[in-house]
Amino acid sequence: MLAVMWGVALVNILAGQRLLTFGIVPRTPEGLIGIPLSPFLHDGLAHLLANTVPLAVLGGLVVVRGRRSLMAVTAFIVLVGGAGVWLFARPSVHIGASGLVFGYFSYLIAGGWYNRSPLSIVLAVLVIFFYGGLIWGILPATPRVSWEGHLFGLVAGILLARRGD
Repeated sequence: MLAVMWGVALVNILAGQRLLTFGIVPRTPEGLIGIPLSPFLHDGLAHLLANTVPLAVLGGLVVVRGRRSLMAVTAFIVLVGGAGVWLFARPSVHIGASGLVFGYFSYLIAGGWYNRSPLSIVLAVLVIFFYGGLIWGILPATPRVSWEGHLFGLVAGILLARRGD
């Protein structure tokens, strides 16, 4: 998935950032296509790099439960979190994989709470220790950052963990 994101980023740079129009545009029919596409769209290499390491680390922790689990968790967070952005976010084009990062983050932490297995608890503690500061990203601090994507990704991860996937 990361390789595809980097490939799309390179194509987007060569295309003069024209692919960014395929992000989530809230409450518009054309914005619906952005729900599955937005995690692959980034506003430059710095934006993608900021998502790459936490996506790899947190995704790597999710895959501890199995490759199929990673695919199901990813699909749920992208679709449910993206739908939340489409329904409730401010008018703008919302792009990037940080909603997925926040979804993995909350899924792993909430999994420790809901599952209470030793592995889930250890993973939750590790995530809190290394990525606990991430939680501040759900606040509307920077105008160009989709805090709504962060928030709805976080909510999607919690919902999935509670469901017991």
